[in-house]
Amino acid sequence: MDEQMNKLKSETVVEEWSGTSSNKLSLTAVISPSSSPSHFTVKTHGNRFNLFSRRFLEAFVPEGFPSSVTPDYIPFQTWDLLQGLSTYIRMMLSTQALLSAIGVGEKSATVIGATFQWFLRDLTGMLGGVMFTFYQGSNLDSNAKMWRLVADLMNDLGMLMDLLSPLFPSAFVFIVCIGSLSRSFTGVASGATRAALTQHFALQNNAADISAKEGSQETVATMIGMALGMFLARITMGHATIIWFSFLSLTMFHMYANYKAVRCLNLTTLNCERGSILLRHFMEAGQVLSPKEVSVLEHVLPLWISSWGSKNSKFLDTRIRLGVRVSSLNSLEMMELLSSAGSRYEKAKYLLLEKKGIVSIVMHKDSTTGDVMRGFIHALVMANLFYNKPTSLHTDSQTWMDKHYESFLLKLQSFGWKTERLLSSSIIWRANWSCGVPEKKIN
Repeated sequence: MDEQMNKLKSETVVEEWSGTSSNKLSLTAVISPSSSPSHFTVKTHGNRFNLFSRRFLEAFVPEGFPSSVTPDYIPFQTWDLLQGLSTYIRMMLSTQALLSAIGVGEKSATVIGATFQWFLRDLTGMLGGVMFTFYQGSNLDSNAKMWRLVADLMNDLGMLMDLLSPLFPSAFVFIVCIGSLSRSFTGVASGATRAALTQHFALQNNAADISAKEGSQETVATMIGMALGMFLARITMGHATIIWFSFLSLTMFHMYANYKAVRCLNLTTLNCERGSILLRHFMEAGQVLSPKEVSVLEHVLPLWISSWGSKNSKFLDTRIRLGVRVSSLNSLEMMELLSSAGSRYEKAKYLLLEKKGIVSIVMHKDSTTGDVMRGFIHALVMANLFYNKPTSLHTDSQTWMDKHYESFLLKLQSFGWKTERLLSSSIIWRANWSCGVPEKKIN
């Protein structure tokens, strides 16, 4: 028995590997038997510095990086950290101005006065956050790029208000409340869109790990930004021109970095605009665009900023009204809708109504996410055919859907698009209808 054990020990070699992912392991040591009994030889590989640097890096990047995240993770995080750094530097300048306006350092200032002003500022921000969530909370993930950019622009406005507050003592409370209101929108929109982007980056169900590592990155950026901000605030103290030049320069860089960050994103979820771009190209060329190609074409700024945006027929989604309230229709529209329910859309869980190129979608109360997707694509087809002057929009669009809808979805999936659901504004209003004798009488 002892002889067998000694033979087994002499033939056994144990290797030690280090790493948090199977494809990123590195050999650190080899343990093999020595010539003397009951002793082993340990041969180390690499050095302590490389091991420490690797473990240090693992505190800031997701496990299994880079294969565990999408390719657009690195460029987005780079620009995002740069814009965050500029934010923290400017925050020191705006905070210094705000504290000066409240009266910090002045003998005439009272504690209770400063406390009340600060409380009123925070209260306004809290109420603003609740109001913004009430009106836009359910729509943030459908336009994550746009709201991410809008959130940071609102943050810029909030810091600008803080910097302006000392210049208008009589309107100080009003100005700081406006700034707090702007930042409250930022907090809600930024948090919600970040959650949507984290889900996009996660390729291995590692959203929690990505979120945690982003927190580490933000902490480092915050510390560096605060240190640079304090240094800048000190050397510019009392020099209003230099303060404003520094603030505005950093703000311009902040806006540029944010724009570059959202432009790096190649989202694979389908929202109204991306669906419009994909459908129009497919109907014209018979091909499906990749997420990267669509990201170049889609808007990142709100359409109302560009006055031409809502009038441009290229974006068919601007001509679609999803989840229309049936009680808002007039008598003629209701007659057409009832006629459609009994003839054209007898088996569908949606009804389409076209008027002057605008297509309204009435969803059935039992409709699923698949029905919403189908109804929206059908409406896009109808809106696109409108410019070709067809003999019958309903007939021609239904013919296209019967021939191409399933193959269109399959091609989308083959290019990495997620077709399980459509990211859109919440559908509040639905309807119920049944096809029977009344509809036949109407026809």
